[in-house]
Amino acid sequence: MAKLEIIKLPDPLLREISAPVEQVDSNINQLFDDMLDTMYAAPGIGLAAIQVAVPKRMVVIDIADDPEKRNPLCMVNPKIVKRSDILRPYEEGCLSLPDVLVDIERPDTVTIEYIDRQGKQQTLEADDILATAIQHEVDHLDGKLIIDFLSRLKRDIIVRRFKKQARQTA
Repeated sequence: MAKLEIIKLPDPLLREISAPVEQVDSNINQLFDDMLDTMYAAPGIGLAAIQVAVPKRMVVIDIADDPEKRNPLCMVNPKIVKRSDILRPYEEGCLSLPDVLVDIERPDTVTIEYIDRQGKQQTLEADDILATAIQHEVDHLDGKLIIDFLSRLKRDIIVRRFKKQARQTA
């Protein structure tokens, strides 16, 4: 297993829509393993393949606080099919936008359909932080970032800061 590089804003790849995965095979499962290693090392609770510069509709999530109780969720082609009307605010961070936290109101529960690591179709009902993490990662697959929930002024300030940092490290 390998730790991959997480791309950061202003990388334009973060704004691309990820392509569906045609078949779950050993390469996909290896990428899942590498994504999990990367997510745990970061540390984070979710990671989309696009964040490691792979524009495929794949996400990994693990909301366990304790490394001894890890329970990773690996999803291929996740699709949210139902969202509750009840909204809940969470302060969200993103591995592709270090040190940025955004308060976002999202549906408290979601139902998601996806393909698991064995290539089997699954349906999952999620609530609370898991529902938030799923919505956050699916947003990544559609080229959407947490800063898109901010006003244009606040978003532009953050984008300028990341562009400046990228120029300084280039």
